[in-house]
Amino acid sequence: MALHDAKLASNTDGHASSTHNSDDVHGDVKSYVIGFILSVVLTAIPFTLVMNGDLSKVTTIWSLVTLGLVQIWVHLKYFLHLNFVTEEGRANTFSFLFSALIIFMVVGLSVWIIYESNAMMMY
Repeated sequence: MALHDAKLASNTDGHASSTHNSDDVHGDVKSYVIGFILSVVLTAIPFTLVMNGDLSKVTTIWSLVTLGLVQIWVHLKYFLHLNFVTEEGRANTFSFLFSALIIFMVVGLSVWIIYESNAMMMY
């Protein structure tokens, strides 16, 4: 706390000094525009694949899953700004992945318990 107060007192405009650039953490307009364009393209391609129906069912499903995973990556990189370049980026990424794992386990195990309970009651 004393270190924070010393930094605050030494700064002339009354704001605590920061060691990181806010543009590095929050991104810029270019990053958001690139993310938006990629998201629109990665939404339009699966929509077109499904509406045309030219590919087999298995190929369409695998294409949708692949493009969905790419779109998840685009959202994480361009909108949530998760990366492994900085120490803070690694910590944020691991926090996000841990939270996703916990949510996946809670939802997945809940569905499994409900399904098994239903199966036991039917026999």
